[in-house]
Amino acid sequence: MKRAIITGASSGIGAALARELSRRGYAVALLARRGDLLRDLARDIPNAVAVECDVADRDSVKRAVAEAGGEFDLALANAGVGVPSHATKFNIDEAEQMVRVNILGTMYLFDAVVPSMIERKSGHFAAVASIAGLRGLPTSSVYSATKAAIQAFLEASRIELAPYDVAVTIVNPGFIATPMTEKNRFKMPFLMTAEEAARVIADGLERRKRVVEFPRPMSLLMRATRLVPDALYDRALINAARRRKT
Repeated sequence: MKRAIITGASSGIGAALARELSRRGYAVALLARRGDLLRDLARDIPNAVAVECDVADRDSVKRAVAEAGGEFDLALANAGVGVPSHATKFNIDEAEQMVRVNILGTMYLFDAVVPSMIERKSGHFAAVASIAGLRGLPTSSVYSATKAAIQAFLEASRIELAPYDVAVTIVNPGFIATPMTEKNRFKMPFLMTAEEAARVIADGLERRKRVVEFPRPMSLLMRATRLVPDALYDRALINAARRRKT
């Protein structure tokens, strides 16, 4: 039986993915800080183990991976945090939290599981970034920056790990109905449920896709904005930035 490990598995995309991968025959190791939710989920999933873990703490991740079994066919860095931000009210504490969880949390899991994949010449590492990482979005500057960093890190790692038969997948979802997005005060276009997202991600992982990006209309829209000159991009979004100022 294949084995998968998922961070941020207590709710949202992580919990939905745990259920979806289990249905597809995986034994799953579930990592998150909220142990009560994690244990409840593990009881509902066959061949699941729950391990409390703070992904922002390198030693905690190392211990959790070892406790969960050490070697995995699939590792998914899903834990993430997003806090609305605005340059006029920049909060360094919130920024540091997003960097620790979103960027370092991904790298800590990578550090804990990829060396054994290289040694075995087998394995798959994936991380949930975001369509928001494709271009800097007003009121999401830090969040966009952390997701862009994950994309760049995994893109380079994918090339470097290919000779060792270790696959790397970047997951770029749009708006997903999760506890993290509940605080958004604007209408979220193309909103998907966590269960819908989990199926799309699992399909992409089975195909060992380099990038899993969805929903398609939002993906096309965001990728088109990368071709828009900076002056036009700024002019188009400045009013939206004013309206969403926190």
